[in-house]
Amino acid sequence: MPIVNIQITREGSTPGTTAATAEQKAALIAGVSRLLLDVLDKPLDSTFVVIDEVELENWGRGGLSVPQYREQQRAEGSR
Repeated sequence: MPIVNIQITREGSTPGTTAATAEQKAALIAGVSRLLLDVLDKPLDSTFVVIDEVELENWGRGGLSVPQYREQQRAEGSR
């Protein structure tokens, strides 16, 4: 029984959204489950997919939270 954990930041992919939509999450679950079936022959009904949404402030890169990191990248890009 495979268990797949997907972690994404809690932000939308389109302006005005603050999280992945239910439809996007369903597509992730279906796609990952199908991939395990196709590659490892794991039955769909025995595959579990968990999606964890993490607030941007709880996600870091380069020693900074994601918002700080992105701000740093913007500042460096404008030089």
